[in-house]
Amino acid sequence: MSRPSQVDPEIDLDALVAGVRERRPRSIARAISLVEGGGAGGRRRRELIRRLYPHTGRARVVGVTGPPGAGKSTLVDRLARRLRSRGETVGILAVDPTSPYSGGALLGDRIRMQQLYLDPGVYIRSMATRGAMGGLARASHDAVDVLDAGGFDWVLVETVGVGQDEVDVVRSVETVVVVTVPGLGDDVQALKAGLMEIADVFVVNKADRDGVDRTVRDVQTMLGLAETESDWKPPIVKTVASRDEGIDGVLAEVERHRAWLEESGGLEARRRALLRVRVEAILKERVLAAADRAVGVEAEVDRGLAERHDPYRVADRLFEGALRAESGETAETAESTETAEEVEA
Repeated sequence: MSRPSQVDPEIDLDALVAGVRERRPRSIARAISLVEGGGAGGRRRRELIRRLYPHTGRARVVGVTGPPGAGKSTLVDRLARRLRSRGETVGILAVDPTSPYSGGALLGDRIRMQQLYLDPGVYIRSMATRGAMGGLARASHDAVDVLDAGGFDWVLVETVGVGQDEVDVVRSVETVVVVTVPGLGDDVQALKAGLMEIADVFVVNKADRDGVDRTVRDVQTMLGLAETESDWKPPIVKTVASRDEGIDGVLAEVERHRAWLEESGGLEARRRALLRVRVEAILKERVLAAADRAVGVEAEVDRGLAERHDPYRVADRLFEGALRAESGETAETAESTETAEEVEA
């Protein structure tokens, strides 16, 4: 299993940024390790993204998601190979559930993609949240910036579509490819957590199995019931990724969707929406961290439980603590002020 490497606290950001811009694998690996981290590395992480962000916006960013067992890794592998055959470079982020033991990516660096590791035009990284609130989406967004600034033509983000964290990850991309397969029981019901709503392209993989036509009909029915103001109608592509069948069709639809986004103004709208999501996530993370430093989230929850405080009051105290932390007010002054206010009430 892979684990993020430790980042030197005295890391030279100038050299790191230069290495990323020159697409050096070691520099990219260290940069992604830095954006995955938290705590004391937060300031360096922010500075790294500030320096790299002006160099982003060129890569085509595609998310590949869907239920476990749908063949996403194989599909990503085949897409990467096809892109490399055209001379284009590819960065791959494989976002996995968190291992409760190692703290790293549970599925590790994809074994199926091991042949791509020898290709200097491909960079592959597995990521995991390690239990941090909002950490998965924030780190993956930053990691996309690293690969984009590194000059990769394409960034493929693969994730298991099993929870809101994973859905938040694929919201960071320009085109969302949702993969399903026949034989998952109630096929369309396997597409949970809002995946139906965010899909731009549907792939029915393992199309050599029985029931593929029913799966296609079910997806078509769900798309027909969906309420949308968009002129884009998600196409459905059949593939057998393990045999390299249908890959050109998927790539063609992804490129057609990109062209539609550019013509309709949707690309700018998606980038604005992503910036808004990222800003909100950063604000939430910083407020929570400040509240924890100033008051202590766990201690305040324990106090609320013991004194039967409602959740709004607990949250108010934590939020006020975060504001005090920013203004430099001491905890003792705040406590005496609160006591006086309670007496007056």
